[in-house]
Amino acid sequence: MSKRIKLSLCFGLICAVLLSMTNFNALCDDLRQNILRLHIIANSDSASDQELKLKIRDVILEETSSVFADADSLSVAEGKAQEKLSHFNEIANQVIKENGFDYKAEVSLGDCFFETRHYDTFTLPAGNYRSLIIKLGEAKGENWWCVVFPSICIPAAFTSDLRDSVNEKSAQIAEQSDRYIIKFKTVEIYEKIKNFFS
Repeated sequence: MSKRIKLSLCFGLICAVLLSMTNFNALCDDLRQNILRLHIIANSDSASDQELKLKIRDVILEETSSVFADADSLSVAEGKAQEKLSHFNEIANQVIKENGFDYKAEVSLGDCFFETRHYDTFTLPAGNYRSLIIKLGEAKGENWWCVVFPSICIPAAFTSDLRDSVNEKSAQIAEQSDRYIIKFKTVEIYEKIKNFFS
């Protein structure tokens, strides 16, 4: 087989794989576009900074459970988060002060890149997600995250809230993630490359 034929076959195979991924990635986008994540980045990886991060997490989660309780879309959830940014900032800084630290928290809404995350009963694909971001001090430590809308911060089960927020096929992909492991990995590689160049 000539080199030209081999290259043509290889190119054809790559094109076929990319075309099959297009629909899957569109369904992953549907998941991404209906989720608001909470992203807390610790000041450092020291035990005390990591412990403080978790204390702030607990207080913020207590607040967000009521804030997003009646949100029925990502845009509504984002609007509620925007209204509460200064409140979340005050809470985080109060916890920092009460625990004797001298740095500050910075709370904002933005986009964050996350790698594929597998839970027992569902998977969230890699990519950029709208996020409530809490940076503590220099924000150079290990981060913690969960999904605050729909509220699935206890990652134990695929909830009906998540299914209701996305289309049925996207929900099935998240729920039956073991059937799509290779595709999730391919999406993750693609999203990392896209994120690198954006």
